[in-house]
Amino acid sequence: MNFKEYQELCKTTAKKTNNKELELCNWGLGIAGEAGDVASCIKKLVFHKNESIKDGIKENLGDMMWYASMICNNLNWSLEEILEENIKKLKARYPRGFTEKDAQRRGTMTKWSGK
Repeated sequence: MNFKEYQELCKTTAKKTNNKELELCNWGLGIAGEAGDVASCIKKLVFHKNESIKDGIKENLGDMMWYASMICNNLNWSLEEILEENIKKLKARYPRGFTEKDAQRRGTMTKWSGK
């Protein structure tokens, strides 16, 4: 399955509403919740030595991808394009691969104001 197919399949498992703004809030809050679940599982794996929790990490990462796909669907974006743009940005930021020097030179986060 490719990203486009996955993104389309996600639509079939989502609750249908007539309010795009509330849907976006639902998907955004959902991805935040799943990210918290991933963090909790990693904590239990590292600090509690609970090896069985790895499946929880895998499941919650899948849930995060579902929410990310639904955000893309809501905003009429292609998940594949977003991933391609992300790699392009990272390659420009770290042209020789990750180095601490490049990371330190980066400074603050890019502004998203569009200006």
